[in-house]
Amino acid sequence: MSRIGFKTIEIPAGVEVKVDGNVVSVKGPKGQLQEKISDLLTIEINDGVLEVKRDGDEAEKRAQHGLARTLINNMVVGVTQGYSKKLQLVGVGYKAEKKGNKLVMNLGYSHPIELEDPEGITTETPDANTVIVSGIDKALVGNYTANIRAWRKPEPYKGKGIKYEDEHIRRKEGKTGAGA
Repeated sequence: MSRIGFKTIEIPAGVEVKVDGNVVSVKGPKGQLQEKISDLLTIEINDGVLEVKRDGDEAEKRAQHGLARTLINNMVVGVTQGYSKKLQLVGVGYKAEKKGNKLVMNLGYSHPIELEDPEGITTETPDANTVIVSGIDKALVGNYTANIRAWRKPEPYKGKGIKYEDEHIRRKEGKTGAGA
C-alpha cells in the first residue's frame, strides 16, 4: 500500500499556496499554477506545511489521496525550480532549430516539421541534434515532449529517431547471411 498521500509538503519561501474549496492555487517565482482537487479530500496548511487528508479508507479516497498530494507537490516544484526534458535527434540529416517561437525539425520527411511552442512551454536547441523542452507544468512538459518524439520514434535496428536523453534503445540484430 502506498503512503505517498500521508507525506507533508514543505512550502518554500517565496511560494504562496491558496486553497479555495477544492481548487488549489500555487504562486511562485516562475509563475502560477492552479489545480482542481477531488471533493473527497481536505487540504490544510499549518506553519508552512501543506497536508492532504482523507476521512475514510475507501478505495476511491485512497487513490485520490496520493494523486492529489503528488499534483500539489508537482505544482510547488514547478513554480520554484521548473521542469525540463531533453530530446536527442539520432540519424543522418536529422536536425532541429528554433525560429521565433517555432521548433523546426528535419526528420527525413519531404518537408520540415514546424511545431509552435504551447503557452507556458519553451524549447531551445543548444545544438542541431538536441532539443530541451522546459516549463513549470510537469504534465504539459511531458505531453509536448511526447508529441515531438511521436514524429520519429526510435527504431531498434539502427537506433534512428527522436529519443529521450536517458532512454536506452534495445537493439535488434537484423538480417543474417543471405541464402542457404
